[in-house]
Amino acid sequence: MQSPMLRIMNEASSIARAAAAPLHEDRVPAAAHKIGVLLVNLGTPEAPDAASVRRYLKEFLTDPRVIENQGLVWKLVLNGIILPVRPRRKAHDYQKIWNQERNESPLKTITRSQAEKLGSILEPIGPHLTVDWAMRYGHPSIAERLEALAAQGCDRILVLPLYPQYCAATTGTGGDEVFRALMRMRAQPAVRIAAPYFDDPIYIEALASSTSAELSQLDFKPEVVLASFHGVPQEYVAKGDPYYAHCLETMRLLRQQLKLDESKLLLTFQSRFGRAKWLEPATDRTVKDLAKRGVKSIAVITPGFSADCLETLEEIAVENAHIFRKHGGENFVVIPCLNDSTPGMLVIWQMALRELKGWV
Repeated sequence: MQSPMLRIMNEASSIARAAAAPLHEDRVPAAAHKIGVLLVNLGTPEAPDAASVRRYLKEFLTDPRVIENQGLVWKLVLNGIILPVRPRRKAHDYQKIWNQERNESPLKTITRSQAEKLGSILEPIGPHLTVDWAMRYGHPSIAERLEALAAQGCDRILVLPLYPQYCAATTGTGGDEVFRALMRMRAQPAVRIAAPYFDDPIYIEALASSTSAELSQLDFKPEVVLASFHGVPQEYVAKGDPYYAHCLETMRLLRQQLKLDESKLLLTFQSRFGRAKWLEPATDRTVKDLAKRGVKSIAVITPGFSADCLETLEEIAVENAHIFRKHGGENFVVIPCLNDSTPGMLVIWQMALRELKGWV
């Protein structure tokens, strides 16, 4: 029986071949209707220094999708405490993971590579299709890349948010920015925003296969695998955000694929911020509790991140590793995100082909 991944690969190849086939005389030449594909991720400072991090955090934390209550109290806290203090510490964290060769964050390096590889994979469709990338916060911005695609003659643009699970503070705010950019355009392109892919069979199989491959290469056997997702305030979920439900479904399918039960593949949430009640269990507290209970070896995967970034490379690989060892743990490993790996690109490729149907 064909695996879901192999089946999708065959279907995607057929679509690509059909799209690249010669046009009939009664069809409008594809070059007259250019198509853009825009990969979107969250964002990054432009440099690992306090000033750059402060600019980034200000843009991020003044977004009402991220902090919903933007009242006077929050503004006083943000401008009086957070922005004067937090950027220095975060700049130090970015320095630990910074891509010195390119002088940029790993998130930017990986997202660019994902776009370049997707462009190469989709090349058989024809020269009328172009792939670009953008960040919701920082540069290159969504607005400038949408304008650049429109300037190249793209009258149809597919936006691919690289967030498997929908959250208003990620996918939602990306959509907001797309629509704000469209409001400034006299000649608006047709725009599609891809659906979340938290339960996509190829995504689940890619996670499972990459996790299994990485675990098989370790010189120890983890007693527990943690799946750490970015946290959000519980209030947001109570108001109707589907993020938590999406995370639960991803975990159900991944446990099924890996043949691990809830005691061996744990769901946790990281990156708490502020005093509000956030989704639980918290990753750092779980790591600490496991070590204190005598667990000596754990592995951590981060299924909610499409590319390694500060939250995976520093918060998990450095901070949580320190917590684990401080309380008696010994072996701690973080399994890389799908990034621009072959399984990771297969996920993005099949998602793009699915959403481009009717246009190519």
